[in-house]
Amino acid sequence: MKTFSFQRWKMVVLPLAFGIHPVAAQSLDSAVTHALTFAGKQLKRTAAEVVDSLRFPRSTLADGTWRTTQAREWTSGFFAGCQWYMFEHTDDPEFKLAAQRWTAGMVEQQFDKGTHDVGFKIFCSYGNGHRIVPAGEYQKVILQAAQTLTTRFNPTIGCIKSWDNRKWIYPVIIDNMMNLELLFWASEHGGTKRMRDIAISHAEKTMRNHFRQDGGTYHVLDYDTSTGSVIARNTHQGYADESVWSRGQAWGIYGFTMTYRFTKDERFLQTAERAADYFISYLPSDHIPYWDFMAPGIPNEPRDVSAAAIAASALFELSTFSKEKSRQLGYLEKAKKILRSLCSAAYLAQGTNSRGILNHAVGHKPAGTELDVSIIYADYYFIEAMMRYVRRQQGMPKADDR
Repeated sequence: MKTFSFQRWKMVVLPLAFGIHPVAAQSLDSAVTHALTFAGKQLKRTAAEVVDSLRFPRSTLADGTWRTTQAREWTSGFFAGCQWYMFEHTDDPEFKLAAQRWTAGMVEQQFDKGTHDVGFKIFCSYGNGHRIVPAGEYQKVILQAAQTLTTRFNPTIGCIKSWDNRKWIYPVIIDNMMNLELLFWASEHGGTKRMRDIAISHAEKTMRNHFRQDGGTYHVLDYDTSTGSVIARNTHQGYADESVWSRGQAWGIYGFTMTYRFTKDERFLQTAERAADYFISYLPSDHIPYWDFMAPGIPNEPRDVSAAAIAASALFELSTFSKEKSRQLGYLEKAKKILRSLCSAAYLAQGTNSRGILNHAVGHKPAGTELDVSIIYADYYFIEAMMRYVRRQQGMPKADDR
C-alpha cells in the first residue's frame, strides 16, 4: 500500500538560530516537519551504533547512549516500529532495512506465554511491517502471537492476566488495554472469533473496574480466581494507590479509543472520552503531564513525555470518533497543543547527547529507574502522533488508524 511521503509535503522550516529550535515562531506544520527530520537522523544513528539486531533500545544512559535489552522485554518491539513508521513516510530504504532486521529479531516472541505484552512486542514490529509491506510470513507471526495471548485469559475473571510471579494473585493493569489491538486485528485477518470475544470481555471488565467516578484510573487490579471479584486496587508505577499515574491514564485513552475503532460500541467511546477529559483537566500550562497527576511535589515533579505522546496520538484518533463537534474540536486542539510542546526545544532531544528523540521521560519513579531520560516507547508514540497529525492536515483517508 503506497502512502504519502514527507518529501512531497512541502513546508517551510525556519532556520535554526544558535542551535535552538525556534518552535514558538513556527507553524505546527513546520515544527512537526523539523521534528520528523530529527527523528530520522536519531533512528539512523541508533541503528549504526547498536548494530546487533538482537539488542533493542530501551532508555538512555548518562552519556546519552541507549541501554539495550533482549527481545523478551516488553519494550523490544518499539524500535522496529519507529523504523517502519519512518520508512512509511520517507520511502528511504535504509529505514526499511533496519525495520526488517529488528523485526526479525522479535520472531520468537510470538510464542511467549509469560507476558501479556506479546501484543506490544509483536504488533508494534510485525504489525506495522505487515501493514506497510504486507507479507504472509508476518501475518503468520501475528496470528500465532494472538493465539499465544489468549492462553492468559481466565473466563471466570473475564480478563487477560498481566504479570506472573508478582505480589498479586491475578493482576490486571490498565496498560493491558493496549495489547487488545493484536486480538482484534487477528480476529479479522484469519484468527478466531474467540480472540475478539476475549478482547471485548477484557475491555468491559477494565471499563467497569479500573475507572473511578471522576474518570481517573487505577493502575493494578488484583482478582480472585475462584469468584472473579476484585481483591484490591493498587498502583505499581504511580505515586499512591489512590493517585492517577499519568501514563496509565494515557494507556486508557488510547486503549478504549482503539477498542471503539474495532467494535463501534458506544460504551467504549464514552469510556475513552471520560479518560481523555480527566487527563486534559490535569495538564499544566505547557500540556506535558507530571509523571503522576497527584505527585506531592508538583510543580517540582518530573514531567513524562511518554504519557504526553501516547495521549496526543490517542486524542488525534479520538477526535475523529466523538459524536459532538465541540468534543471533536476540543480533543483535536489539545492533541495539537501537546504535540507543539513535544516538538519544542524543551522536550526534543536535539542539542543534547541523547540518542533518543524526546527527553524527559519517566519509566518507574517509585523504583527510582529510568528517571528523566529518553525512552523508546515515548519516541514511538511521538512519531505516531506526528503521522496522525499530518494525515489530518493532508485530508487523507485513513489507510490505517495507526
